[in-house]
Amino acid sequence: MNRTANEDGRDRDAAGRARSGRPRDGLGRPLPYGAEGVPRQPEGVVRVPAETLGEAQRLLDAGMPFHAHEVFEDAWKSGPEAERDLWQGLAQLAVGLTHAARGNAAGGARLLRRGAARLLDAAPEAAAYGIDADGLVIWARDLADRTEAGRGADAGGTGETESGTGGRRSAVAETESASGSRSAGVDPVAEAPRLRRGVA
Repeated sequence: MNRTANEDGRDRDAAGRARSGRPRDGLGRPLPYGAEGVPRQPEGVVRVPAETLGEAQRLLDAGMPFHAHEVFEDAWKSGPEAERDLWQGLAQLAVGLTHAARGNAAGGARLLRRGAARLLDAAPEAAAYGIDADGLVIWARDLADRTEAGRGADAGGTGETESGTGGRRSAVAETESASGSRSAGVDPVAEAPRLRRGVA
């Protein structure tokens, strides 16, 4: 996206909205200017639900839940009002995983639980797109509990949720993002959830 600076030196997009031009790592954390970061998701992309879910799953599997949240954000902003809780709930799960991976246990757990509650409210809409709302709720609550307790996936857990929707789990005290920066927290690749039933 083209960036310009106004007279106060703030980064702006082509429409003049504030948008940081700093590069970011795979978890959305700002890097120093000039560092090589992970490309941002374009804003305002209108996708059909299957495309939204496919792109978000690809990003989750790549360890980029912050970027997946941006895809869900586009869906809630461009989709019908009746689906707002669905896409906002999924975005909150992605942001919760982002915070858990960054090492922010309290913030991660809070957002995971908030997203799970919103997703429960949107169960009929989720079912229409094959989204495993029940499995995602189980995954989110389990990850929230383990994150708050400071446990990795192998400390007191089985490595799979009841529904099998949970991510490929491994206990990792320090994770490496796509840009190579390190973070104390859960491994976002190992914890990536399956959004839809029967889709590997």
